[in-house]
Amino acid sequence: MTPVECTRQWVEKFIIKLNICPFARRELRKNSIYFHESPAKKIVDGLADLLIEIRRLESRTDIETTLLIFPHMLHQFFDYLDFVDLAEQLIVQEGLEGIFQVASFHPDYCFADAEMDDVANYTNRSPFPMLHLLREASLEQAIDNYGDTSTIPENNIRRLRELGLDEVKKIMLS
Repeated sequence: MTPVECTRQWVEKFIIKLNICPFARRELRKNSIYFHESPAKKIVDGLADLLIEIRRLESRTDIETTLLIFPHMLHQFFDYLDFVDLAEQLIVQEGLEGIFQVASFHPDYCFADAEMDDVANYTNRSPFPMLHLLREASLEQAIDNYGDTSTIPENNIRRLRELGLDEVKKIMLS
């Protein structure tokens, strides 16, 4: 299975099935999620791919959001976090702050004060290191339509804790 196919399956069988992101189902049905596997093996090339994907979002109104997948680099979580910082800096440098934002997903994602095996980390764990590129205006509109989004992370953590680590791992691997 290719990284794109694997990521799409993760979106369907984990993110949507468990309602981790209440906005994902609609966008997947509309076929407005763009999945891109970066061939990058170096940070500079990964950042160049990020810029290409942002430009794609700027020019294609049929694409709502992009999952930029990095199967060939950023395997170490702390290296990945450094890359996320660089990606956010690039967005600012390009004058795109407030227009686009990045959400982060990694196979070893671990929240700052969490233990590595805390099931809550799985809300941001993915098959490969990736950046989720979001349009801020669309995000604000979705939030306005949804209502109080502050409960989403809490609900996700509660749901995953109710399922338990073993069950969550099974779902992730299916």
